[in-house]
Amino acid sequence: MPTQSPPGAFDALYREFLERGIRYCFPGVNLQRSTSDASPVAQLSVTPRPDGAVDLTWLGAGWRMDRGGRELTANETKLLRSIARVLSLRYQMLIDSAVGAERIDMFRGLPEDRYVSAYLDPAPYAQGLPLVLDRVAEAIDVLRISSSSTYENRRINTGVLLFGRMPDPCHDEPPLPEGALPYAQNLTTTRTFHRLCDGMRTLALVDGSGRLVELVDVAEWAAPFSDMDLPVPCALRFRAHCRATLCGGHVCLVLTPNGEIKAFADGMQVFNFLDGRWRLSDTAEKYAAWAQGMAGTALAERLFTTALNLAERRRGGLFVVLDDGQAAERLVRPDDRIDLPHPVSSATLSKDQFHYLLRGTSVLDLTPMVLESIARIDGAIVLDRTARLLAFGAILRHQVEPGVDENAVEGGRTSAAIAASRDGHVLKVSEDGLVSYYSGGRCVWEV
Repeated sequence: MPTQSPPGAFDALYREFLERGIRYCFPGVNLQRSTSDASPVAQLSVTPRPDGAVDLTWLGAGWRMDRGGRELTANETKLLRSIARVLSLRYQMLIDSAVGAERIDMFRGLPEDRYVSAYLDPAPYAQGLPLVLDRVAEAIDVLRISSSSTYENRRINTGVLLFGRMPDPCHDEPPLPEGALPYAQNLTTTRTFHRLCDGMRTLALVDGSGRLVELVDVAEWAAPFSDMDLPVPCALRFRAHCRATLCGGHVCLVLTPNGEIKAFADGMQVFNFLDGRWRLSDTAEKYAAWAQGMAGTALAERLFTTALNLAERRRGGLFVVLDDGQAAERLVRPDDRIDLPHPVSSATLSKDQFHYLLRGTSVLDLTPMVLESIARIDGAIVLDRTARLLAFGAILRHQVEPGVDENAVEGGRTSAAIAASRDGHVLKVSEDGLVSYYSGGRCVWEV
């Protein structure tokens, strides 16, 4: 039988790599091979379809990618192109020995780390001269190794700020000190490195050549941008990190005390590494969907920010905003509602005897810390579209599917979120750090 030529074998292999990369970055996607008469070039073509799917062509092959009828966002399309950018360079390295000799470092590390890197900084993946060091991939490697280590029996947290390639009116490019070390995995062999910065308040500053040149206070670095609005609300503890990347094209990577890796760029969280995989945050698009559903920015921002703060502290919570406050009669037990009068009892104290503290309260009148405090009480916070608080710590009543034990699902956040979202909009906070938005009985997004 005739044997396949090496270029043909490489084509087949890299088509498989593209499919794996798409399925990794877009879990649950329906990706099907389709016919294509495209030329066999390693450049991805993305063509949107009226039904929300997209047609892809790469290396002479075609695919149809469907996300359940939902159109790809601009950031998701950018991630698709980043996957192809990484694989295209590696493909060229295999078929062109000159390119392979120059860029052999591009085969190091996990492919998914490179996809994130190419998204945050595509310059190293441009073919031709000048060659640019992939500082993002190097930094991710440092954080990955650090995440599996401890110092004095404590989990390590650290962070890095990669100086951007665009002009920054508030920060000059840092000078190169004598003896400056490359910010690379070799640093992790020295225990002193893990005490230099904690990622939350202090960061390692890395210049354009990938050298560790300074230690910076993230709040001080972000101070010149304190009057600028962030493009999307964020958790309180990472507000300075977002502001630090508003100008100049800086990229910030943090290994948090929870063992999560977060990537910030353009004033927002862009990626996080959680539960063993990278997730595209796409916070701007997701917040816009939430705010549109809420039809009001003040309440939308307050609840969204509170949910993120709870997630960072690994606290669970459930926020239910009813389209019609009358739906509370069906969802919430009368003794859980603070808007209804209850007889005063001198018996043993119960939760409803504390309702007077919040009766008649608007969520917008509560300080963020008070709102977070009551959100940590087991059960849901229920309010109407005017932000009037109807219940807190409420166990929601919802219809149970036939054959399912009611006691097994009563109070379950996911079941309650799905049921309550048929009457409004719901933010569910999981103790593993995820925030989910439910509407119309389905999960709209997860971040």
